Amino acid sequence: MNICIKRTIIIVLLIFNCVMIFNFSSQNAEESGNLSGGITRKILSKILFVQSKSVQEKQQILETAETIIRKLAHLSIYTLMGLLLMSLFYTYNVCEKYKIIYSLIFGILYATSDEIHQYFVPGRSMQITDIMIDTIGVTLGICFIIIINKMKKLKRQKMTKKLEKIE
Repeated sequence: MNICIKRTIIIVLLIFNCVMIFNFSSQNAEESGNLSGGITRKILSKILFVQSKSVQEKQQILETAETIIRKLAHLSIYTLMGLLLMSLFYTYNVCEKYKIIYSLIFGILYATSDEIHQYFVPGRSMQITDIMIDTIGVTLGICFIIIINKMKKLKRQKMTKKLEKIE
């Protein structure tokens, strides 16, 4: 695939990812709570263990599960960002160290700006722990792309050795 087409696709996906994050952060506390609470309730309604609990126990489980789901949402959407950023930087002839640094810097700056944005949304707050979770997500995405590329490189090397033996 042409490198310009590849870059364009990755940039469009990266912009879409950033817009999604911005839109989620733009939801006021009630909208955000309804979304995560609704998802959590649907998940918990499928778990028989939870159904046998008292109303109070169910509420405690719901609150704990909702927190976990919110944090996993942060982690996953920023992992996607890390994947996209690192994939984008792999389309440029830049040393590996700078690909990692640029991806991390962008991810951390976006996570920080997102939390600052949330501070101005009614009922929402800025949380350093979310920036840390987001940074872990970006780092996971970066690591995943590095591993994939190292595996591709090893596979190419093995294929080259096989071809050399055949000749």
